[in-house]
Amino acid sequence: MTGGRPRLGYIGLGLMGTEMTLRLLERGWQVTVWNLEPERVPPMVAAGAVAAASPAEVAGASDIVLMCVLHMAAVEACVFGPGGIAEGAAPGKILVDHSTAHPGRTAELARRLRDETGMGWVDAPVSGGTVAAREGSMTVMAGGAAADMATVAPVMADLAANFTHMGPCGAGQTAKLINQAIVGTNYVLMAEVLALAEASGIDAARLPQCLKGGHADGTLLQQLYPRMQARDFDPPRAYARQLLKDVHAVEEFVAGLGLDLPLVTAAVRRHDAHVTPENAMVDPASIIRLYDKKK
Repeated sequence: MTGGRPRLGYIGLGLMGTEMTLRLLERGWQVTVWNLEPERVPPMVAAGAVAAASPAEVAGASDIVLMCVLHMAAVEACVFGPGGIAEGAAPGKILVDHSTAHPGRTAELARRLRDETGMGWVDAPVSGGTVAAREGSMTVMAGGAAADMATVAPVMADLAANFTHMGPCGAGQTAKLINQAIVGTNYVLMAEVLALAEASGIDAARLPQCLKGGHADGTLLQQLYPRMQARDFDPPRAYARQLLKDVHAVEEFVAGLGLDLPLVTAAVRRHDAHVTPENAMVDPASIIRLYDKKK
């Protein structure tokens, strides 16, 4: 503890991790950072963070370790791989995993980490994008023990406008999969209604204002649709490969429950068509290009 506040670590300085780390530094937290690609570390150090040589070193220097990495394999590597968090873990420390990962596997790894080291685990995937991360207005859906939730709550208060405890470890990831089912299908829907509006001859740019306050309104119509309409994809707010990974995870989860959800399946196929190798690192809003090609 420093000045009565937990010492924080952050592992994974991608688009979201960078903005969250900057937010925490601005709010006065001590943050030790590590990233697989080392070139992302110096800007955080310039902003006041302390660099670490490994996830284990981050864990050793921190009371609460936050992590946001690409996928389940990266989570496992950062926690239990060589130089991983488990090597610097100790009773009373807590890992807060902001990655989007598999619910069941998350629960298994959380049990293992607690059994082997005494370190707690809160799965806390996020929604809202980089702007919300920077402003501290994210939505965080969380799973874990109530005591761990209480410990991390002051940190989450500086990062999230909505921090909801959904149940035991894995419950946050389940809620995130449902979130991504909504997001993934609606990215396709926004592209298709934009294509419809443009083809119909109306002023497509005025549609969000026209529909504001009605049943069709929402943040995707008010925020995503205008970016699609303006073809405003640079710099990317997220990466298409990430949303593709997430909707495939939704499809796998749905199949595991024995459900048939045709709308979700159709949306996944649209993302498959869009995310070719050259589109992997573009903003997922660029899925409208699938429909531009048909003009």
